[in-house]
Amino acid sequence: MTNLRSGVFLAPFHDLKENPILALERDMELLQHLDALNYNEAWIGEHHSGGFEIISSPEVFIAAAAERTRHIRLGTGVVSLPYHNPFILADRMVQLDYQTRGRAMFGVGPGSLVHDAKKIGIVPADQRRMMNESLDVIIELMDGATVNRKSDWFTLDDARLQLPPYTRPRMEMAVAAARSPAGALAAGRHGLGMLSIGGTSDDALTHHANNWGLYAEQAKLHGHVPDRKNWRLVTLMHIAETREKARENVKHGLDAFCDYFRDVATFPIVPGDITDRYEYMINSGAACIGTPDDAIAFIQRLQKGSGGFGVIMELAQNWADWAETKRHYELMARYVHPHFQSSREWRTDSYAYARDHHDEFTGQSGAAVQAEIDRMAALKRAAGN
Repeated sequence: MTNLRSGVFLAPFHDLKENPILALERDMELLQHLDALNYNEAWIGEHHSGGFEIISSPEVFIAAAAERTRHIRLGTGVVSLPYHNPFILADRMVQLDYQTRGRAMFGVGPGSLVHDAKKIGIVPADQRRMMNESLDVIIELMDGATVNRKSDWFTLDDARLQLPPYTRPRMEMAVAAARSPAGALAAGRHGLGMLSIGGTSDDALTHHANNWGLYAEQAKLHGHVPDRKNWRLVTLMHIAETREKARENVKHGLDAFCDYFRDVATFPIVPGDITDRYEYMINSGAACIGTPDDAIAFIQRLQKGSGGFGVIMELAQNWADWAETKRHYELMARYVHPHFQSSREWRTDSYAYARDHHDEFTGQSGAAVQAEIDRMAALKRAAGN
């Protein structure tokens, strides 16, 4: 797709050895860095246990980030709908829509960490049903309806928002879609965007493409027009000036990241019997660890394997130290994003035109200068006479 937008999915992931205050501050600094680099958007996660993903309220984080940034759009990535009363959540998100002057986006999902759900008495098997019940209500509320609804986990009596959305008709929304088809079906039913999480191996891309098919079918069934620009694909990347440097950089945090997904998260990123995680990441297509040119080729592979999407979302993973992490995003913004955003072609054409006519133009310029010299000489001669 032309004008592929750039984004980051900030869970975040922080090694247990880190000072949490400094880790959160660095997350905020990252958003400021991305804002200055013209990244289009960032999505902030919600997690409550496990010790590694330490933002519990993306709305609170976004409210603070909006005060420190100017352009970047900020989304909840994602709010776990079964954990919240849908009326209170919708009201809170509308406030965020106002506070950010329309830069906030509303990403939703069923909740990814089983231990989060169990801590508040939610049976994991119920989470997708609860997500759909909540999402139906939230859409109605944001569209201005008065809702009366009773389920086994919430009751709404004459619930109606006191403020209309700042963004009309409502703020941009997206549903997380991983292994289950529930997210794709929910997004399609309401005509929302889709956030595809769950890897970028060839098998994963086939799964994502199938989910897009379900999404498009469901969208059309409910009178919506499916548009790939509203599809966001999450992947793993770290680049540097050379492949060797990129590989050296990720030694800082790759193992801790993989350990977390093996020990705590729902699905492992790397199978437990793999000893060389770097090689696995590269060879399986799960990640790009290399140069800007490698990143371009990697994204082109994702576009081909998925059929096309609107936003490339980098999972912020802290594989490298802070300086090299910032350098990665700078290299992405300077050399990778322009390749997919048609921002260099006019300059290239202008340069080529000037180069190809260089002799002609310099000849004309030289002739014009010489003519002026000759004219002044003639005037001096005339004045002398």
